[in-house]
Amino acid sequence: MKDEIKYEMVIYWSEEDDAYIVEVPELPGCMADGKTYEEAIKNTLTVVREWIETANELDREVPIPKGRLIYA
Repeated sequence: MKDEIKYEMVIYWSEEDDAYIVEVPELPGCMADGKTYEEAIKNTLTVVREWIETANELDREVPIPKGRLIYA
């Protein structure tokens, strides 16, 4: 597996969690958080790698990154 992550990430601040939340829309259920923006991104990169690794172990399809997604 290439180490470069090319999936779109949606990052926002959550007052309720007092943390930055990062969602990876192309990987169902893939999200992470962090007290700082940088920590949230770092944690997300780890979770994305783990998501892909688990999918491969379970012989599940890993979506090809589509790049920028458009939301209405």
